Amino acid sequence: MTSEFRELRLDGVGRRFSGKDALADLDLTIRAGEFIALLGPSGCGKSTALNCLAGLLPLTSGSIWQDEKRIDVLPPEKRGFGMVFQNYALFPHMSVRRNVAFGLQMRKLSKAEVARRTEEAIRLVQLEEHAAKLPGQLSGGQQQRVAIARAVVLEPSLVLMDEPLSNLDAKLRLEMRTEIRRLHQSLGLTTVYVTHDQEEALSLADRLVVLRAGRVQQVGTPEELHATPANWHVADFMGFRNMIEMTVARVSGDEVVLEGEGLRLVGTAMGSISTGATVVAAVRPEDVRVVEGEGDNRIPATVDVVEYQGRELAVEARTGTGSGRALHLRTDQRLAPEDRVSLAVEPQRLLVYPKEAGDPAPTELAEVTG
Repeated sequence: MTSEFRELRLDGVGRRFSGKDALADLDLTIRAGEFIALLGPSGCGKSTALNCLAGLLPLTSGSIWQDEKRIDVLPPEKRGFGMVFQNYALFPHMSVRRNVAFGLQMRKLSKAEVARRTEEAIRLVQLEEHAAKLPGQLSGGQQQRVAIARAVVLEPSLVLMDEPLSNLDAKLRLEMRTEIRRLHQSLGLTTVYVTHDQEEALSLADRLVVLRAGRVQQVGTPEELHATPANWHVADFMGFRNMIEMTVARVSGDEVVLEGEGLRLVGTAMGSISTGATVVAAVRPEDVRVVEGEGDNRIPATVDVVEYQGRELAVEARTGTGSGRALHLRTDQRLAPEDRVSLAVEPQRLLVYPKEAGDPAPTELAEVTG
């Protein structure tokens, strides 16, 4: 399957509801064959962006282009996109085969062509032995495969997926992630995928678009967003569970000395930072280590909660004698509640972000979605 365009371009796309921006100034260029994930918490504008692309919502501002052709003025059926919904949206009275064939029949293709493409799509999602069954006789994962087959059988120039795995259990989600990536690669699809699950987005996408309050916070590869979030909001969402508000004591190039909450730490500046400013220091649990003795960037702490997770422990410790700041770490050392430990963070792993006026305080424990 080949895409019918070289690139899809969103220029200043915006959508307002009751005078409030649900999406504002979205600029994004999607290359043919690319897998793009729109990522962010509930209400960030990701589904609004997808529905604008699909033509289910008219734009309040901006435009959408396929190469040199403007498409936001076209109705959904004229855009040639396939869509996979969260709730599958299958016809319950039709077999798998008839569900997949339905869109082709509506296009009035020949019976032979409908049969050929239907069987090929069913084979791609590995449902040949279930082709005669009704949706109600299938598992959730199998129903989602039918929905994907129904979308790709139309050979769309773009496939839009709106949180397609959110109704599945953990094991099926993992299996379907692999299936979606396999289909994307084997068919050369161009895919835009909406999710609130950062792990899902990291594993599937070529590039991620992180949204917050209707505005783009960062666009980049999974590696870029995982290692170097653009601001503390992105870091918070991408799994940096330790977010500490501190004061800048000294700045020397990219090196920043921080003080606050009884701690003195050295980190790496991730923006314009000046002495005396209030900042947010972010570090992942896997970058907090249990060490022996004293030294730079050492934090005395008391173990509070220990969770067994197979090869390692997820630990919540509190600074000082147990009444201070909660810090989260992962370790293969055997720890127990009330253990006194010394924690260390490498300066290059402690990312220091400016805190703008009006920003909310970072949560002590940032939720890892998914």
